[in-house]
Amino acid sequence: MIKFERHILKNGLTVLLNQDKNTPLVSFNILYDTGSKYEDEDKTGLAHLFEHLMFSGTKDVPDFDYHTQMAGGENNAFTNADIADFYITVPGENLETAFWLESDRMTNLLLDEQSFENEKRVVIEEFKETSLNTPYGDMWHYLAPISYKVHPYKWPTIGKKIEHIENITLEDVKDFYRNYYHPGNAVISISGNFDSNNALRLAEKWFGHITKKGIVHKSVPQEPQQIIKESKIIKENVPSNALYMAFHIGGRSDIKYYTQDLLSDILGRGRSARLFQKLVKEKEIFNEIQAYVTGNLDPGLMIIEGHLTDNVDY
Repeated sequence: MIKFERHILKNGLTVLLNQDKNTPLVSFNILYDTGSKYEDEDKTGLAHLFEHLMFSGTKDVPDFDYHTQMAGGENNAFTNADIADFYITVPGENLETAFWLESDRMTNLLLDEQSFENEKRVVIEEFKETSLNTPYGDMWHYLAPISYKVHPYKWPTIGKKIEHIENITLEDVKDFYRNYYHPGNAVISISGNFDSNNALRLAEKWFGHITKKGIVHKSVPQEPQQIIKESKIIKENVPSNALYMAFHIGGRSDIKYYTQDLLSDILGRGRSARLFQKLVKEKEIFNEIQAYVTGNLDPGLMIIEGHLTDNVDY
């Protein structure tokens, strides 16, 4: 088991500390409970768009990447259906730089019309590149809505369609910022070469003064049990026929989740996995095949996907 300390500041911010003296580096991670499942169905893509806007700068830090690099570090972020996550890796002696940068943009983010429109164009181009102009890139736009009927997992994190992103307003993102980007809705985790007492002091110094807010979360409808098979055939110009299968499994807190995760590895992780050995090497039905779980907090899916050989039909 990984040893860690848990602290909760008076404003609700959770801080997790894991010391590892075997590395000169420290990883600073801040997670916000604000994935795409909290979006309105007619304004999908907002959570992912806001992740981009978190790099639009503040008055004191107009260029987030510059200060990270000057501290000898690197940073990145991602958004999925459940969370938005931002992380910085720096040498241990520069840990305070990470505290400063993340506390600054939690409260002082510049959200003006120019930066908003710029990032919206970037996200729309990302949507086109990854979902429309890449073979099989729109797979999740077809698979999600037949796997989920009521739960917000029925749309992809990048958004259901470009028009939703185009119609997001500056006021929408400002409301999103106020509602979800505050200490009570965040978890900081720090791992690496640092002193725990100093890290907790820095947490109080840089985040302790930020006003506590109430948690604003929409009620997420739970998916009813599926009782009939769902299927869909898509005709598109792709290099080879592909098959995608989705099976409902438990969420991350379900007692069966890790058994199901292990099963997906046995079935479809790597060339030694059962599906590859049987369907690629022995029977030559597929050119490639894999299995994985979506890893959602709410009940998710086990996915089996593969590309069929040229002489095999559905």
